[in-house]
Amino acid sequence: MRPRVVVIDYGVGNVHSAVKALEAAGAEVTLTANKAEMYEADGVLLPGVGSFAHVAEQARSHRLGEVIGRRLAGGRPVLGICVGMQILFDEGEEGGTVTEGFGEWPGRVRKLDAEPLPHMGWNTVEPDDGSTLFAGLSGERFYFVHSYAAHEIDLSPHPKARPIVRTWSSYGERFLAAVENGPLSATQFHPEKSGETGIQLLRNWINAL
Repeated sequence: MRPRVVVIDYGVGNVHSAVKALEAAGAEVTLTANKAEMYEADGVLLPGVGSFAHVAEQARSHRLGEVIGRRLAGGRPVLGICVGMQILFDEGEEGGTVTEGFGEWPGRVRKLDAEPLPHMGWNTVEPDDGSTLFAGLSGERFYFVHSYAAHEIDLSPHPKARPIVRTWSSYGERFLAAVENGPLSATQFHPEKSGETGIQLLRNWINAL
């Protein structure tokens, strides 16, 4: 049987492209806001497009922090994409306003020090050793659309846990393109818009569920 993946439908994100990409990668996919299905799925994908504040507000209105927290406490995988990655950090800064995130990772998402913005198009990434997401994808390019990013994650894993794997990219400055931290993974770029390379990344995630 194919792994069951839920794409969370909470009013933000490129959900239909994500569903198609996950299906192409080998998952049985459900697009839903039903929490029972989120808890039961083998994997959950948290999309996100727009401003940090809006995405965080929508996620809170659907009580997604509770869903993500309970899944992670049970070692159940979650994958965030784009702003779905950003809201996993402590906070996001946009237009002089700081918005609280879900606090799964320490750090603040801030505007890229680069011109022009947004950072839009294909870019290479540099994963740390031991990446599951990027297995077999050395030197490939992924599709980015963003003006904000996390720049560091200062978090030491539990001695018995797998080490945190950071993946970097650069546009004006270095920023986090992806993070893998036990059952919680996320990408700043859009794998669902990255062609066969993005589908292979999703396939790597699905195969590890």
